[in-house]
Amino acid sequence: MLIDTHAHLDSPKFDNDREEVIDRALQAGIDTIVNIGFNRETIPTTIALAEKYPFIYAVVGWHPTDAIDMKLEEDLAWIERLCSHPKVVAIGEIGLDYYWDTSPKEIQHTVFREQIRLARRLNKPIVIHNRDAHEDIVRILKEEKAEEVGGIMHCFSGSPEIAKKCLDMNFHISFGGPVTFKNARVPKEVLECVPLDRILLETDAPYLTPHPHRGQRNESAYVRLIAETVAGIKSVSLEEIAKITSENGRRCLGITR
Repeated sequence: MLIDTHAHLDSPKFDNDREEVIDRALQAGIDTIVNIGFNRETIPTTIALAEKYPFIYAVVGWHPTDAIDMKLEEDLAWIERLCSHPKVVAIGEIGLDYYWDTSPKEIQHTVFREQIRLARRLNKPIVIHNRDAHEDIVRILKEEKAEEVGGIMHCFSGSPEIAKKCLDMNFHISFGGPVTFKNARVPKEVLECVPLDRILLETDAPYLTPHPHRGQRNESAYVRLIAETVAGIKSVSLEEIAKITSENGRRCLGITR
Protein backbone atom coordinates (compact mmCIF):
# COMPACT_ATOMS: atom_id res chain seq x y z
CA MET A 1 0.00 0.00 0.00
CA LEU A 2 1.13 3.53 -0.81
CA ILE A 3 0.46 7.04 0.53
CA ASP A 4 -0.01 10.06 -1.71
CA THR A 5 1.19 12.72 0.72
CA HIS A 6 0.14 15.71 -1.41
CA ALA A 7 -2.87 16.02 -3.70
CA HIS A 8 -5.51 18.54 -4.71
CA LEU A 9 -8.42 16.24 -5.49
CA ASP A 10 -10.87 19.03 -4.68
CA SER A 11 -9.63 20.87 -7.78
CA PRO A 12 -12.29 21.72 -10.40
CA LYS A 13 -10.24 19.60 -12.80
CA PHE A 14 -11.78 16.57 -11.04
CA ASP A 15 -15.37 17.80 -10.91
CA ASN A 16 -16.55 15.47 -13.68
CA ASP A 17 -14.98 12.23 -12.41
CA ARG A 18 -13.73 12.67 -8.83
CA GLU A 19 -15.28 9.41 -7.61
CA GLU A 20 -13.64 7.47 -10.45
CA VAL A 21 -10.27 9.12 -9.77
CA ILE A 22 -10.43 8.14 -6.11
CA ASP A 23 -11.49 4.61 -7.00
CA ARG A 24 -8.57 4.25 -9.42
CA ALA A 25 -6.21 5.29 -6.64
CA LEU A 26 -7.58 2.58 -4.35
CA GLN A 27 -7.33 0.00 -7.15
CA ALA A 28 -3.67 1.02 -7.69
CA GLY A 29 -2.85 0.29 -4.04
CA ILE A 30 -3.00 3.80 -2.62
CA ASP A 31 -4.69 3.47 0.75
CA THR A 32 -4.09 6.98 2.13
CA ILE A 33 -4.34 10.37 0.41
CA VAL A 34 -3.42 13.70 1.99
CA ASN A 35 -5.32 16.59 0.39
CA ILE A 36 -4.11 20.17 0.68
CA GLY A 37 -6.29 23.22 1.33
CA PHE A 38 -4.23 26.36 0.77
CA ASN A 39 -6.54 29.40 0.64
CA ARG A 40 -10.04 30.62 1.46
CA GLU A 41 -11.62 28.58 -1.34
CA THR A 42 -9.78 25.26 -1.03
CA ILE A 43 -9.62 24.84 2.74
CA PRO A 44 -13.38 24.12 3.06
CA THR A 45 -13.40 21.74 0.08
CA THR A 46 -10.39 19.89 1.48
CA ILE A 47 -12.08 19.47 4.85
CA ALA A 48 -15.21 18.20 3.08
CA LEU A 49 -13.20 15.54 1.21
CA ALA A 50 -11.52 14.39 4.42
CA GLU A 51 -14.88 14.11 6.15
CA LYS A 52 -16.38 12.11 3.28
CA TYR A 53 -13.61 9.52 2.85
CA PRO A 54 -12.01 7.71 5.80
CA PHE A 55 -8.69 7.31 3.93
CA ILE A 56 -8.35 11.00 2.96
CA TYR A 57 -6.68 13.40 5.41
CA ALA A 58 -6.42 17.18 5.29
CA VAL A 59 -3.64 19.73 5.47
CA VAL A 60 -4.69 23.37 5.82
CA GLY A 61 -2.69 26.57 5.48
CA TRP A 62 -2.07 29.63 3.34
CA HIS A 63 -0.14 29.38 0.07
CA PRO A 64 2.51 32.05 -0.59
CA THR A 65 1.02 33.05 -3.94
CA ASP A 66 -2.20 33.92 -2.07
CA ALA A 67 -0.44 35.65 0.82
CA ILE A 68 -1.58 39.10 -0.25
CA ASP A 69 -5.21 38.01 0.17
CA MET A 70 -4.79 36.69 3.69
CA LYS A 71 -6.52 38.52 6.52
CA LEU A 72 -3.67 37.60 8.82
CA GLU A 73 -5.25 37.62 12.29
CA GLU A 74 -8.66 36.35 11.16
CA ASP A 75 -7.40 33.61 8.86
CA LEU A 76 -4.72 32.42 11.28
CA ALA A 77 -7.44 32.02 13.91
CA TRP A 78 -9.51 30.05 11.38
CA ILE A 79 -6.60 27.72 10.59
CA GLU A 80 -5.95 27.30 14.31
CA ARG A 81 -9.55 26.23 14.90
CA LEU A 82 -9.43 23.76 12.01
CA CYS A 83 -6.26 22.19 13.39
CA SER A 84 -8.37 20.65 16.15
CA HIS A 85 -10.28 18.66 13.52
CA PRO A 86 -9.37 14.95 13.84
CA LYS A 87 -8.60 14.65 10.11
CA VAL A 88 -6.27 17.70 9.90
CA VAL A 89 -2.71 16.40 10.15
CA ALA A 90 -0.50 19.38 9.27
CA ILE A 91 -0.33 23.08 8.39
CA GLY A 92 0.44 23.79 4.74
CA GLU A 93 1.23 24.25 2.10
CA ILE A 94 3.14 27.27 3.33
CA GLY A 95 6.38 28.83 2.22
CA LEU A 96 7.72 31.13 -0.47
CA ASP A 97 7.16 31.42 -4.21
CA TYR A 98 9.43 33.77 -6.14
CA TYR A 99 8.32 32.49 -9.56
CA TRP A 100 4.74 33.79 -9.64
CA ASP A 101 4.66 37.55 -9.05
CA THR A 102 1.38 37.62 -7.13
CA SER A 103 2.38 38.49 -3.54
CA PRO A 104 5.23 40.80 -2.46
CA LYS A 105 8.13 39.01 -0.78
CA GLU A 106 7.74 40.85 2.51
CA ILE A 107 4.10 39.76 2.77
CA GLN A 108 5.03 36.18 1.89
CA HIS A 109 7.69 36.23 4.62
CA THR A 110 5.25 37.49 7.25
CA VAL A 111 2.56 34.93 6.36
CA PHE A 112 5.17 32.14 6.31
CA ARG A 113 6.65 33.08 9.68
CA GLU A 114 3.27 33.42 11.39
CA GLN A 115 2.18 29.97 10.21
CA ILE A 116 5.41 28.37 11.43
CA ARG A 117 4.81 30.00 14.81
CA LEU A 118 1.26 28.69 14.83
CA ALA A 119 2.49 25.19 14.00
CA ARG A 120 4.97 25.33 16.87
CA ARG A 121 2.25 26.44 19.29
CA LEU A 122 0.00 23.59 18.16
CA ASN A 123 2.81 21.05 17.70
CA LYS A 124 1.75 20.37 14.10
CA PRO A 125 4.14 19.44 11.27
CA ILE A 126 4.31 21.81 8.31
CA VAL A 127 4.22 21.22 4.55
CA ILE A 128 6.56 23.54 2.67
CA HIS A 129 6.02 25.07 -0.78
CA ASN A 130 9.29 26.38 -2.20
CA ARG A 131 9.71 27.78 -5.67
CA ASP A 132 12.94 29.62 -6.52
CA ALA A 133 13.39 30.64 -2.88
CA HIS A 134 15.75 28.01 -1.46
CA GLU A 135 18.04 30.19 0.64
CA ASP A 136 15.24 32.27 2.17
CA ILE A 137 13.21 29.14 2.93
CA VAL A 138 16.12 27.58 4.82
CA ARG A 139 16.93 30.84 6.63
CA ILE A 140 13.37 31.44 7.80
CA LEU A 141 12.88 27.81 8.86
CA LYS A 142 16.04 28.11 10.98
CA GLU A 143 15.13 31.50 12.44
CA GLU A 144 11.64 30.30 13.37
CA LYS A 145 12.93 27.03 14.91
CA ALA A 146 10.84 24.92 12.53
CA GLU A 147 12.89 21.85 13.44
CA GLU A 148 10.73 21.62 16.58
CA VAL A 149 7.81 20.39 14.45
CA GLY A 150 9.50 19.29 11.20
CA GLY A 151 7.39 18.23 8.29
CA ILE A 152 7.59 17.83 4.53
CA MET A 153 9.50 19.61 1.79
CA HIS A 154 6.76 19.25 -0.81
CA CYS A 155 7.86 18.23 -4.33
CA PHE A 156 11.43 19.17 -3.46
CA SER A 157 13.19 21.10 -6.24
CA GLY A 158 16.42 22.16 -4.58
CA SER A 159 19.96 20.83 -4.70
CA PRO A 160 21.45 17.99 -2.64
CA GLU A 161 23.05 20.68 -0.46
CA ILE A 162 19.69 22.33 0.28
CA ALA A 163 18.17 18.89 0.90
CA LYS A 164 20.85 18.19 3.51
CA LYS A 165 20.02 21.43 5.33
CA CYS A 166 16.33 20.48 5.36
CA LEU A 167 17.08 16.96 6.61
CA ASP A 168 19.12 18.51 9.43
CA MET A 169 16.02 20.50 10.42
CA ASN A 170 13.82 17.43 10.87
CA PHE A 171 12.15 17.52 7.43
CA HIS A 172 11.23 14.72 5.08
CA ILE A 173 11.93 15.14 1.37
CA SER A 174 8.96 14.43 -0.88
CA PHE A 175 9.34 13.33 -4.50
CA GLY A 176 6.72 13.69 -7.20
CA GLY A 177 6.36 13.41 -10.95
CA PRO A 178 9.56 15.33 -11.85
CA VAL A 179 11.79 12.53 -10.53
CA THR A 180 10.41 10.31 -13.31
CA PHE A 181 11.31 12.74 -16.11
CA LYS A 182 14.13 11.50 -18.33
CA ASN A 183 16.04 14.80 -18.10
CA ALA A 184 15.55 15.19 -14.34
CA ARG A 185 19.19 15.03 -13.26
CA VAL A 186 18.97 17.08 -10.04
CA PRO A 187 15.91 15.34 -8.50
CA LYS A 188 17.61 12.00 -9.08
CA GLU A 189 20.82 13.27 -7.46
CA VAL A 190 18.81 14.47 -4.45
CA LEU A 191 17.02 11.13 -4.18
CA GLU A 192 20.33 9.28 -4.15
CA CYS A 193 21.50 11.24 -1.09
CA VAL A 194 18.27 11.15 0.95
CA PRO A 195 18.10 8.21 3.39
CA LEU A 196 15.21 5.81 2.94
CA ASP A 197 13.61 6.74 6.25
CA ARG A 198 13.17 10.38 5.13
CA ILE A 199 11.64 9.81 1.67
CA LEU A 200 8.00 10.55 0.92
CA LEU A 201 6.00 10.20 -2.30
CA GLU A 202 3.36 12.52 -3.71
CA THR A 203 1.53 13.38 -6.92
CA ASP A 204 0.50 17.05 -6.43
CA ALA A 205 -2.47 15.98 -8.57
CA PRO A 206 -3.70 17.41 -10.90
CA TYR A 207 -0.24 18.93 -11.50
CA LEU A 208 3.27 17.57 -12.24
CA THR A 209 2.15 14.36 -13.91
CA PRO A 210 4.82 11.63 -14.01
CA HIS A 211 6.17 9.91 -17.10
CA PRO A 212 4.65 8.38 -19.25
CA HIS A 213 1.56 10.56 -18.72
CA ARG A 214 3.41 13.88 -18.65
CA GLY A 215 1.27 16.67 -20.12
CA GLN A 216 -1.98 15.05 -18.99
CA ARG A 217 -3.93 15.57 -15.79
CA ASN A 218 -2.25 13.94 -12.80
CA GLU A 219 -4.11 11.75 -10.29
CA SER A 220 -3.32 9.91 -7.08
CA ALA A 221 -3.12 6.47 -8.76
CA TYR A 222 0.07 7.66 -10.46
CA VAL A 223 1.98 7.73 -7.17
CA ARG A 224 2.72 4.10 -8.02
CA LEU A 225 4.72 5.25 -11.08
CA ILE A 226 6.77 7.54 -8.84
CA ALA A 227 7.33 4.69 -6.40
CA GLU A 228 8.61 2.47 -9.21
CA THR A 229 11.16 5.11 -10.26
CA VAL A 230 12.27 5.71 -6.68
CA ALA A 231 12.65 1.98 -6.09
CA GLY A 232 14.86 1.70 -9.16
CA ILE A 233 17.12 4.59 -8.16
CA LYS A 234 17.43 3.33 -4.56
CA SER A 235 17.96 -0.27 -5.74
CA VAL A 236 15.19 -1.75 -3.61
CA SER A 237 11.92 -3.47 -4.50
CA LEU A 238 8.67 -1.63 -5.13
CA GLU A 239 7.18 -3.44 -2.14
CA GLU A 240 9.98 -2.17 0.10
CA ILE A 241 9.60 1.42 -1.10
CA ALA A 242 5.84 1.22 -0.57
CA LYS A 243 6.31 -0.07 2.97
CA ILE A 244 9.02 2.43 3.92
CA THR A 245 7.41 5.54 2.45
CA SER A 246 4.03 4.63 3.92
CA GLU A 247 5.59 4.23 7.36
CA ASN A 248 7.45 7.52 6.88
CA GLY A 249 4.26 9.35 5.91
CA ARG A 250 2.25 8.03 8.83
CA ARG A 251 5.01 8.83 11.30
CA CYS A 252 5.63 12.31 9.93
CA LEU A 253 1.95 13.28 9.85
CA GLY A 254 0.80 11.34 12.89
CA ILE A 255 -1.63 9.18 10.93
CA THR A 256 -2.52 6.14 13.00
CA ARG A 257 -5.12 4.56 10.73
